[in-house]
Amino acid sequence: MTKQMGIVRSEFIEKTGLIAQNQGIPRVAGRVLGMLLFDGDAVAFGDLARELQVSRGSISTSTRLLEDRALIKRLTKPGERQDFFQLAENPFPNMLARVQQEMARAQADIQASVAEICDSRPDVKARVQDYANLYASLSASVQKAKETL
Repeated sequence: MTKQMGIVRSEFIEKTGLIAQNQGIPRVAGRVLGMLLFDGDAVAFGDLARELQVSRGSISTSTRLLEDRALIKRLTKPGERQDFFQLAENPFPNMLARVQQEMARAQADIQASVAEICDSRPDVKARVQDYANLYASLSASVQKAKETL
């Protein structure tokens, strides 16, 4: 038996919020993204707050963060005083680009430590280099994923 679409939608929005929270993004921002992903339509600022049952301040902070990451875009409609938000066109490469930047930054930071480890400790140097290589591999994998979207 399949679930009612409203239940599936609510669960998806909550799951997206939890996924975002696990990635260091505010849960409300993840819920906003989940709602826009699931519904596919432009949603008024006030409707986001009402539908997600959060403050207008939380929506404001969340939409700014998602806009900065190029995951959503702000729209205006003639005769409307409030802003509307919708999913950015093809947001997933933008998401992957950010992940790739984080992987490259981590790899560079670790690689700097490798350079500072004295040659008399090749065991330490090799382990730390392996750690840097992990992030280099992750970055390369993310690049390949970006190319498929």
